[in-house]
Amino acid sequence: MAKGMFSLDGCAALVTGASRGIGAAIARALAEAGADVAVHGNATSPEETCEAVRASGGKAVAVVADMADPQAPDRLVVETVASLGGLDIVVNNAGIIRRGPTVSTSDEDWAAVIDVNLNGVFRLCRAAGRHLLETGRGGKIINIASLLSFQGGLNVPAYAASKSAIAGLTRELSNEWAVEGINVNAIAPGYFRTDNTEALQKDEARSRHILDRIPAGRWGEPSDVGGAAVFLASRASDYVNGQILAVDGGWLGR
Repeated sequence: MAKGMFSLDGCAALVTGASRGIGAAIARALAEAGADVAVHGNATSPEETCEAVRASGGKAVAVVADMADPQAPDRLVVETVASLGGLDIVVNNAGIIRRGPTVSTSDEDWAAVIDVNLNGVFRLCRAAGRHLLETGRGGKIINIASLLSFQGGLNVPAYAASKSAIAGLTRELSNEWAVEGINVNAIAPGYFRTDNTEALQKDEARSRHILDRIPAGRWGEPSDVGGAAVFLASRASDYVNGQILAVDGGWLGR
C-alpha cells in the first residue's frame, strides 16, 4: 500500500530551474516515482536532466523560458500540457540570488531577484491553478522556499524578502484551492551544495560556522530534497496543505 501512495505513475510534472542542482534532483526523483517531466531551463535546453529522467523510465521534454518574462508561465503550462498530455504537478524551483550589503543593493538587483523568485512563482502558480481548476482533477503545487522564509539571513535582502513572501503565498493559495483538491505546499531547503551557495562554500570561516550549526553534520546534497518532493507530489500528502517543509539537516531545530 505504501508504494501505491507514493506512486506518480500517470502523472505529468513541470519542474522549473531543473538544469542542475535541486531542480534537477527533484525532476529525477519524480521520474523515479513514475512521473513524466517537463524540464525547464532558463537559457539553454536542460538536456542532461532530460536524459536522467528518461533513464529513470519517465518521458521528458525540455522547455526553455526566462522566468522573469511575464508571458513565460502561461506558455510553460501550455507547452507541458501539449507535450505530456496534461499537468498534475508543478515545482517552482527556479530562483536567483544577489549577495551584498543592503546599502549597496541596486534597484536593478532587487528587481531581478523579485521578478524571478516571487513574481515568476506567482504567475506560474496562477497559470497552473487555472489549468487544474478547469480540469477539476486536483493537483499538486510545490514551491521552493528557504530557511530565509523563517530567518533574516545576511547580505541577501531581496532573496530573504522573496523567500519570506513565498511562504505567505503558499499559505494563501492553499486556503483558496485546498477545497478544490489542489495541494499547495513548499519545501524549505537548508544549506545545500548548489551554485547559489558557492560563495559561502568558498568562505572557509563562514562554511565552518554553517557546518557547526547543522545537527546532521554536513551540507545538504541536491538529492536530499527528492524524497520530500515525491511525498508532496503524491497521494501520500493529500491532506497536507499550506505547509513549509524544512529539509535542513536539523538547522531550524538548533
